[in-house]
Amino acid sequence: MGAQQREYRQRSRSVQSTKKITRAMELIAASRVVKARQRVTQTSPYTRAITRAVSAVASYSDADHPLTTARENPRRAAVLIITSDRGLAGAYSASVLKRSEQLRETLTDEGMEVVPFLYGRKAESFYRFRGREFAASWSGSSDRPDFETAKEIAQLGLAEFLKGSEEGGVDELHIVYTRFVSMVTQEVQVVRMLPLEVVEAEEVGQEDFLPLYEFEPSPTEALDALLPHYIVSRVWNALLQAAASELAARQRAMKSATDNADELIKTYTRLANQARQAEITQEISEIVSGASALADAK
Repeated sequence: MGAQQREYRQRSRSVQSTKKITRAMELIAASRVVKARQRVTQTSPYTRAITRAVSAVASYSDADHPLTTARENPRRAAVLIITSDRGLAGAYSASVLKRSEQLRETLTDEGMEVVPFLYGRKAESFYRFRGREFAASWSGSSDRPDFETAKEIAQLGLAEFLKGSEEGGVDELHIVYTRFVSMVTQEVQVVRMLPLEVVEAEEVGQEDFLPLYEFEPSPTEALDALLPHYIVSRVWNALLQAAASELAARQRAMKSATDNADELIKTYTRLANQARQAEITQEISEIVSGASALADAK
């Protein structure tokens, strides 16, 4: 019985140590997610505004621009997959990777070769474990992305798209990331960045569009100037959305782990008390039995 008590006490102390770690990680994520949400709030208006501007040029002009016109018989598609660098965030990275695999199957069924661009160590590990090749990867700042990385990703994707599949580039550019809705809701999104989908006008709202536009300079020149900024802003906003989603998911996961640790501590404490009570009961029974045996002997 004594050994059983010691085992339960040791397990309880081990869970208490784990609880301290999960509680600390929960508090760290809670403090960082506030700033991450502020960055999302600050960048989203610009992203919506430039999306509205680009959508207006694409929707209300007859300009045949390579960045807004779908290519015939596309053969290669780049997919930017945004995950986290670390775990302990629930199903955050797993959900993104699962959705990227669905997109991969869809593009493959359409006869296109998928060219992965990976952001986050989880995506890198996923591809390396399966022996898959990827075009480029970035890691080390998934919960605190910087603008220079976003600019580098956008410029590389735009350069690959402008080259086209005939010269070793790509014909489409997709992005898979997690959109931050609230602290309890994050949604995995798949967006085709290039060629620009007119459906993206739905994100802005039809009431924001005027029926007629006049372009000065020409629509083609306007698209040449707007689209590079559009790609950078969308990638930057996606990284910030993903960072806020990652921290929110980690906070929830660590809170759940802390609550589970409390339940385990209560369970082990109860089991240790039961073992102690059983040991006391056994000792009393042995004393009474000994006393009865002595009394009978007399």
